[in-house]
Formats: sequence, C-alpha cells, structure tokens
Amino acid sequence: MAEIIAGKKACTVNPLKMSAPIGAALAFLGMDRAVPLLHGSQGCTAFGLVLFVRHFRETIPLQTTAMSEVTTILGGQENIEQALLNIKKRANPALIGLCSTGITEAKGDDVGGFLKSIRDRHAELAGTEVVFAPTPDFIGGFSDGWAKAVTAMVDALVPRSKVRTPWQVNILAGCHLTPGDLEEIRETVEAFGLTAIILPDISGSLDGHIPETFLPHTLGGTRMEDVKRMGESALTIAIGEQMRPAAELLEKKTGVPVRVFERLNGLAACDAFMALLSDLSENEVPSKYKRQRSQLQDAMLDGHFYFGEQKVAIAAEPDLLYALSHFFADMGAQVTCAVAPQDAPVLTRVAADTVRIGDLQDFEDHAAGCNLLVTHSHGRQAAARLGIPLLRAGLPTFDRLGVAHKLTVGYRGTRDFIFEVGNVFMEQLHAHEQHITPASLRANATAASAPAVDAPACAGH
Repeated sequence: MAEIIAGKKACTVNPLKMSAPIGAALAFLGMDRAVPLLHGSQGCTAFGLVLFVRHFRETIPLQTTAMSEVTTILGGQENIEQALLNIKKRANPALIGLCSTGITEAKGDDVGGFLKSIRDRHAELAGTEVVFAPTPDFIGGFSDGWAKAVTAMVDALVPRSKVRTPWQVNILAGCHLTPGDLEEIRETVEAFGLTAIILPDISGSLDGHIPETFLPHTLGGTRMEDVKRMGESALTIAIGEQMRPAAELLEKKTGVPVRVFERLNGLAACDAFMALLSDLSENEVPSKYKRQRSQLQDAMLDGHFYFGEQKVAIAAEPDLLYALSHFFADMGAQVTCAVAPQDAPVLTRVAADTVRIGDLQDFEDHAAGCNLLVTHSHGRQAAARLGIPLLRAGLPTFDRLGVAHKLTVGYRGTRDFIFEVGNVFMEQLHAHEQHITPASLRANATAASAPAVDAPACAGH
C-alpha cells in the first residue's frame, strides 16, 4: 500500500492540477448534440476552451454565463436564464450541461432553484435537457468534476426500469481514457455479440472527424435516447475508480449490477475483462483476441529486458497514475516517483512506495535519477532541465499529433504501449554507447597490429 504524502506548499509552482469545472465540461462534451455551459466569469471558460482546443485540435462548443462582479454579488439567475435561452435559440441542443465554478459556488447560488423557476417561465426550453453539476474549483480536481458530471447525468436522465435487455451493457468511462481507448472497448464488447452504451463517449464527438457543415453543438457522442435505456442493461462496467459513485447510483436507481475495473491495461486486467464478456454473452472469446493475447505475451517477453530495473517517475490524474504504475510494475520497472494533483481512494493502491499530492515542481524535485518521466506536455521543461526522456500521457498533450487516437487499453493497446516505452529505453542504451568514427576504427586497427613492447618471449625461442 502506497503512503500518501500531502502537499504543504504555500503556493503551486508549474501546476499539475486542472479544475473540476473543466473535467465536468469534458464529460458533457461526450454527449451527442450537447453544449457545456460554465456558470462563472468569461475567463473561466476561455482557459478551458484553449486547453481543449490545443489537446484535441477540434472546435469546442463551450459557453459561459459571463458573470461580472455585480451579477456575482446580486445572484446569477438572470445570467443563467439568458444563457439558456440564447443557446436554445442558436443551437437547439439535446443537452445543456451546466457546471458551477468557484466564484458562483462561493456566492452560494441556488442553481437548482434557478433552473426550476426558469423552466416554469419558459416553455420554449422544452426538448432540451439541462443537467447541473456542482463543481467548485476549490474542491477536487479534473477527475472529480468528470465524475460529478456523469453522476449528475445518471441521476437526472436515467429513468427507473424493470425491463432487462440481456445483450446490452453500460460502460461508464473514466476521464483517463482516450477516444481511441473507447473505440477499442466498444469494438471488444460488440465482438461478443453485445451492445455497449458508453457514458460519456468522447470517441464519438472528439475523435477528429470533419462534419459536413458547422454545428454549434457536439456532433457524435452518447445519444439521449441511449442514456434513457441504461436502466434496462444487464450489467454496468465502470472503468476507473472515479466512476464507482455513478455506477453505484445507477445500480441503486435501476438495479443493474456493477463491475468496476480499475484499469484495462495489462495481461491480468484484460483477461478478466474478456472473461466477464464471455460469461455475460455465453460466447467464446473471439479468435482475434486470443491471437492478440499471444502477441501481448510475446511483447512482454521481448520488452522485459529493457524495462527491468528502470526507474520511472509519473505525474498524472489518480486513475491514470494507478494504471500506468501497475503497467510499469508488471514489466519489471520501478516507479520511484509518483505525483497526483489531488487525493483519491485509488492512490493507496498505486504501485509505488509513496504518492505525493503536489505539482510539477514536486515532480521535478523527486524525479532526479530516473530513466523516464511520464506526464502531460507541461512536463517538457522538467525533462529538458533534468536531461531525462519524457513520455507524454494524459491531458493536455498539445505538442504531439494524434493523441485522441492513442490506444493503451486491451491486449493490442498494452502491446503497442510496451513497444512505445521499450523503444525509449532502447534509445537511451544506444545513446550511452561509445561513438565510433572511421578515425577511431583505424587507430584501433593500428594498435592491434603493432607488437607489444613489453611482451615476454615465448618459451623455446
């Protein structure tokens, strides 16, 4: 069990943490025909918008209630009302995801009461769901905001049902999964003859496709009609500890049983996932996954020579930190530095002796002597100063292309990740070899052919 070391610094230097409202906004971006709405100042939304645009390189339909100093003091009902009416008129979305921020939470706006009053006075909002997620900046972080948004959607949108569809499976996806990961999970579930409802599904809305025309809301993602069928599923699979509260609420509300997977990378975790789908569908594991499993075993054999005894430093959101730490531990590497932006129950099970709650300065201070740094793109300055290779993981990754399609789950994703990391370790080995030039080769050949000055005479001569 990892020891959690709480941060005691007076200020944050080179932040690792991202705010809860931004995490909630990304969750709402995983819904089809949705518009996230941040209840706060324009700056709160602007910074989040830049973060998402740089990472996904897509248009992001993120809106704000544009609170000023005066409206914050007097209350934000009028701003919320005007924002909802404008969004409905201009975009006509199926869902508006309303996320609070620190300034409005500190004021104590009764957003639930505001929404009821606005609904009663504006019949024209019919046909658009409005889901509110309380996400103050000063409590929790990115993954907490994502979890609160998913929980709020389960609470508001999933009706109670006694009907069961034996081939339908709910997937509650954590914020550490990429669109490529979600595509792989969906394909795996469907390969067993099952139907997957993924909530939220950023693989549909943020996978990099180009729409035929501009739309002021998300294109793709979890459809509203699918969310309303989640109470009829045979099983809910939650991926990441952050999804446990939403899964338990769904189980309490609808009776759908829950299975939580803390990670879906690594041989044992993938085996357990395949076995569950096989039992649920009463079908054998498809042959292509048996072959992928064999390929993963071969990759583990090939890669363990380069992973063994390597020291790794990781800074990431709690569930991603957990998954990455166990991946490296499975391959024989040592996670000697683990940093998380906020506390979470899963951190005690990270494959490291200690986990520090801190920022990228703490990460840099304790990563000296490691062979590899693993964090998002803001860790590149630390990597340059320490002279240690950086493997980018998590959000934001703005200095690499194709991050939305990166695959790290399942047999295939784990195999490819072994190759990616193993190649970094191999490159370090080659960098430490003596640089050989034609001149050095000629000098070595001359020295080898010359007689030894002090060579003793052989017996008999």
